[in-house]
Amino acid sequence: MKAIDRRTIRRYTSEKISEKTLNYILSCGQRASNCGNMQLYSIIITQSEEGKKRLAPLHFNQPMVEECDVVLTVCVDVNRFNRWCDISQADKSLNNFLFLNVATIDATICTQAMASAAEEKGLGVCYLGTVNYMVEDIAKALNLPDGVIPVTTLTIGYPKEMPPMTERLPLSSIVHYEEYKDYTDANIKAMYKDIENNPTNKDFVQENNLSNLAQVFTQVRYPKQMNEEFSKKYEDYLKEHFFEK
Repeated sequence: MKAIDRRTIRRYTSEKISEKTLNYILSCGQRASNCGNMQLYSIIITQSEEGKKRLAPLHFNQPMVEECDVVLTVCVDVNRFNRWCDISQADKSLNNFLFLNVATIDATICTQAMASAAEEKGLGVCYLGTVNYMVEDIAKALNLPDGVIPVTTLTIGYPKEMPPMTERLPLSSIVHYEEYKDYTDANIKAMYKDIENNPTNKDFVQENNLSNLAQVFTQVRYPKQMNEEFSKKYEDYLKEHFFEK
């Protein structure tokens, strides 16, 4: 699949991914760019039916978790580097916001490299953002020590269907040359026009008795109260299991 044609695959066949193909995908992640060549991330592979059943409720029982062949949970990992520092008489200095951000970026680059490699091999992938809501439960399920924080999950398998491509904002709406050029109200309306007129999105608005798609996002999909509750849980988990006490 060409990058410009990429789409999220949520339905998979029962065909297994070969060890050679999986190792190629993992190696592409391993070779991805990262800060200082420290590779502050780890990848947890879940392939067993038991393991996928254990993870499924933590991803809101989305069916692709059990249907896919491989679940990859990609984590920030300063634990490994800290252990190296301990045995090397070196001061540890990574349990802070700066390196949480650095490692999150690097883990994400690694994940996308694996996603691209999987698609190159004819596989389909789906990113699961539920990690952000269930960080503590996923960490417990995967036996993650302090300093290892789940960032994202990728399901991989052979596609059972090829869904239509999801609409995107026009390229001109996300690209700024030389410096950021802020938007006018007219710009915003023009940029979101096609997405708002998408029949599926119009149905979402009607089904929820709302006035427009923006309200669906802020009142139904990602309401403020829910965002704040999960944000507090995430923050508390980081204070307990990542930041230096």
